[in-house]
Amino acid sequence: MGRRSQLSGIGAAGPVDVPAGVIAPLNLTAWRDGFAIVAAVRELFPGAEVACAIDGACLALAEYRLGGLKGTDNGLAMTVSTGIGGGLVLDGRVVMGRTGNAGHVGHIVVAGDETPCACGGFGCVEAIASGPAAVRWARERGWSGADGVELARSADPIAVKALNRAGSALGQSISSAVALLDVDRVVISGGFAHSGPALWEPLREAVRRHARLSFIQDTRVQLSTLSDGATLVGAGVLAMNATDSNFKPLTCEVGEED
Repeated sequence: MGRRSQLSGIGAAGPVDVPAGVIAPLNLTAWRDGFAIVAAVRELFPGAEVACAIDGACLALAEYRLGGLKGTDNGLAMTVSTGIGGGLVLDGRVVMGRTGNAGHVGHIVVAGDETPCACGGFGCVEAIASGPAAVRWARERGWSGADGVELARSADPIAVKALNRAGSALGQSISSAVALLDVDRVVISGGFAHSGPALWEPLREAVRRHARLSFIQDTRVQLSTLSDGATLVGAGVLAMNATDSNFKPLTCEVGEED
């Protein structure tokens, strides 16, 4: 009998280069110029089959199989936390794109905003509506809290305005994404997504205002019901289903089984 194969699924912050097995996450300075994560995993687990994807794609896979995208063939999974990311399900498949970065919604530009982003651009929704970005904006205007959790709990007008601003930016970016992609459901996860009405009411209002085309007016935007470990779950599913016809990434080359 053959030896039981080892499987490893990697869900990495982006940008990524899936064909090369390299990640260059903006939020990890030491790896920003590129880290060969697939080679590193293979060194740790010789002979293992390795599949890698951007974390947003793993999130989309988890939501599609187990969460809020179950039952639809066209949806967007977003995470709003220390950064903003996403993954796409189109026509029943998790879509990766040319390099593996499809669904990188954190870098949709919000009209009229020139806030600098870590990517080098300006006005990206991640630079406005991620947890650290909202906290930074509030602190620059006199709020004295420490983090996104405290911001969400604060009744201070500056904190509320920071959440309103973040929610509006998210709603604008979602409106652009659904018009481009023709999806019928958007599921949002991440710690900062749980910031309550001060975030969600302006988010929904922005979607109502901007998503006016007939084919997207009924797009549902909802909070994820999966745990904070959904991306890890998706990475596990990715590993077990690397050849599944419903998941078509530009997969990393897999190791051979003895």
